[in-house]
Amino acid sequence: MNKAMKILIIIALVVVVGIVIAVKQQDKSSNLKPDATASLNTNTTTNNNLKDLENTSNTEKPSNLPRLVDLGADKCIPCKMMAPLLEELKAEYTGRLKVEFIDVWKNPDEANKYGIKIIPTQIFYDASGKELFRHEGFFSKEDILSKWKEFGVNLAKGTNNETN
Repeated sequence: MNKAMKILIIIALVVVVGIVIAVKQQDKSSNLKPDATASLNTNTTTNNNLKDLENTSNTEKPSNLPRLVDLGADKCIPCKMMAPLLEELKAEYTGRLKVEFIDVWKNPDEANKYGIKIIPTQIFYDASGKELFRHEGFFSKEDILSKWKEFGVNLAKGTNNETN
């Protein structure tokens, strides 16, 4: 290999390294934004894995009811699949469970507030406002109810929803 070719290779490597560093710096300075490609996965995240989320509050204002917050968008497919389930939960558990939907495409500040990376994301809060659990992707009604039961939240009629 001649000397000119070696110099060109070194210059190319320096340019590539510079670009990689610039991209990493740009990623660090950009705000946390939810992935625009909605997720059909069923990955779950517990409080133990939330320490890396920026701008996330693990407590919300207490409503004296357990609370399920679903963060998504009205135009994403898995979010559309969640909508009727959320409406059923809201209707069936009125006075025992607060169910809320937040469209993060229409309200991007809410995505930052809740530390959303993928939509839909469901966040479970106890009656005192403490975050118990979060799930990314579609989550069936049965799985949602099982998760509440796992946390000791009794959603049966006539209960006060205290956790055990």
